Amino acid sequence: MAKRDYYEVLGVPRNASEAEIKKAFRRLAMKLHPDRNPDDNVALEGFKEAKEAYDILGDAQKRAAYDQFGHAGVDPSFGAGPGGGPGGASFSDIFGDVFGDIFGGGRGGRQPNYRGADLRYNLVLTLEEVVHGTTVKIRVPTLVLCAECDGNGARKGSQPTKCTTCGGIGQVRMQQGFFSIQQTCPRCRGEGVTISDPCPKCRGAGRIEESRTLSVKVPAGVDNGDRIRLAGEGEAGEKGGPPGDLYVHIRVKEHPIFSREGNDLFCEVPIAFTTAVLGGELAVPTLEGRVMLKIPPETQSGKVFRLRGKGVRPVRGGATGDLLCRVAVETPVNLNEEQKRLLRDFEATMERNGSHHSPKQSSWLDGVRSFFDNLKL
Repeated sequence: MAKRDYYEVLGVPRNASEAEIKKAFRRLAMKLHPDRNPDDNVALEGFKEAKEAYDILGDAQKRAAYDQFGHAGVDPSFGAGPGGGPGGASFSDIFGDVFGDIFGGGRGGRQPNYRGADLRYNLVLTLEEVVHGTTVKIRVPTLVLCAECDGNGARKGSQPTKCTTCGGIGQVRMQQGFFSIQQTCPRCRGEGVTISDPCPKCRGAGRIEESRTLSVKVPAGVDNGDRIRLAGEGEAGEKGGPPGDLYVHIRVKEHPIFSREGNDLFCEVPIAFTTAVLGGELAVPTLEGRVMLKIPPETQSGKVFRLRGKGVRPVRGGATGDLLCRVAVETPVNLNEEQKRLLRDFEATMERNGSHHSPKQSSWLDGVRSFFDNLKL
């Protein structure tokens, strides 16, 4: 049976780029893979056909021969030797090419450069700093590219050499019966190169430990648990790979006066018994300075006063939060005899007027009486 044109098998034009050919093969491989189509011989044959086409068109030298001579140019009988042509690929080769390309193994080439690790730094700030914004200097220990060898791990003036065990491809094949198993090269650990004369500064690692001082701009309005990303400020990548990122996590110290909930601030304001009864003005703190809070007569303990716009400006824009002041009426202490006598006289005048002056206490006592009356029934 005549073989189909390889370009037709993959569904790409003859001038398709290497990336387009690889993309087309991945799509077919995932669609026709035996694991997705158990006991489907048609899908299996289609999978093998796509693999055969990709083996040729994905290799520049074989593709050139195919474009010039057709199937005859890549036929194993023309000198490729056993297993050298597309028909000689083992099932393990199919797995290696499909999933190696998708997950980073590659078609026998070197392993890709590894991206550096991301780092985390816990930055402790005061409430004032996160509300108004600030710029701080931090010192971060990390791995940086070795300047002596420019990250390749070899002594200055020398270069890494091709691994003699795997021939520079980073992988070796082991034959076990009918199956050919591809493994990471034990000598170069998949890098494809070895270093015979390592750099004395980094000892061949290509990276060294170093502490860097960075400037972190903290925008106004950030909250506890927020994080700031500094792109490219993480660890340097291995073998020239891109660096990771640095994530600065914000932690806010407990404030002696204010607590924060979203964009609002809360504080408790103690006031004198006489101020609560007769009313008056009281200076209360805000993060911008003092303001005068007007206390109306007969203010009860627990009353909350809202100072609009005295809270936190949101980091992503929007209306500024409020400051909520909760009043706590303070009971007088350390009274002298005259003060106690005056209070007893005051209490006597209160009792003569019944519950008129203590509406909450009266309603609470009525509720207690009703509770006990229901228990007796």
